[in-house]
Amino acid sequence: MATFDVALFGEMMVLLVAADPGPLEAVHTFHKMTAGAETNVGIALARLGAKVAWASRLGDDTMGKYLKNVMQQEAIDCSRVLMVPRERTGFMLKGKVTEGDPPIEYYRSGSAASAMTADDLDPNWLGQARHLHVTGIFPALNAGTYALTVAAMQHMRRAGGTVSFDPNLRPALWGSAELMRARLNELAGLADWVLPGLEEGRILSGADSEEGIAAFYRGLGAQAVIVKLGAHGAFAQAGEQSFRVPGYPVEKVVDTVGAGDGFAAGLISGRLEGLDWQASVRRATIIGACAVQVAGDTEGYPDRARLAELDKV
Repeated sequence: MATFDVALFGEMMVLLVAADPGPLEAVHTFHKMTAGAETNVGIALARLGAKVAWASRLGDDTMGKYLKNVMQQEAIDCSRVLMVPRERTGFMLKGKVTEGDPPIEYYRSGSAASAMTADDLDPNWLGQARHLHVTGIFPALNAGTYALTVAAMQHMRRAGGTVSFDPNLRPALWGSAELMRARLNELAGLADWVLPGLEEGRILSGADSEEGIAAFYRGLGAQAVIVKLGAHGAFAQAGEQSFRVPGYPVEKVVDTVGAGDGFAAGLISGRLEGLDWQASVRRATIIGACAVQVAGDTEGYPDRARLAELDKV
């Protein structure tokens, strides 16, 4: 019997956001926040009332303690997060911009989380979850994290739970574009729900349209494919139905980082609560829209009360 709703693996990092616009080398003041695609999803889900559990490794340092405290404050189960002495926690720098994408620098090589392997999988723990969410970032770190991701997805499917997969393309983490496509499409073939962005889907599938992308992943075995279209909403093929959901209105885009993770959380929470596909995709667009209106990765994610207000618009 499931004792929590969603399981997550992945690397959480400290995010240092520039206080002022300009090149990162010229910035003197940064604000400390959190970053990490899988953990962004976990925080968004927890704020909506889902029971979330996260498995990872962190350095037993000040950054690692900060991150674990943040997750616990969000009511996320961190009982499978190992604090490792003499290993370090990854971090990243993000610039501040008035428009467009901000400059980002990663300092994650050799981090505690990157040392995870399939041996870190606890099948009994994972079997207590109703759903597993996976992104393409953690498995891109090295062979060990890729093997852990595959093992977790396979085990979840055998246990009767559902699996969602967001490709979250990070070409710099892969040895080549060919390897990236092969590995991410292999992971997509182990998922029930696949959530590519339009450009990601074009790169990975070779199809040009959202319909073609959806057909490609349905051919790999996905029950549902939801193609994110940014301000234009989303296109979905789920079961026998195909439909579009318009983008949720946004007054001003501040920072797009975290929007896809919020989208994933909205979709997952909707489906786990029994909403139909269209209502779940609408919720996903609402939370994605919340994310782009603030500077931090997770600061814009709503709680239940705020979501209810937004869903009336």
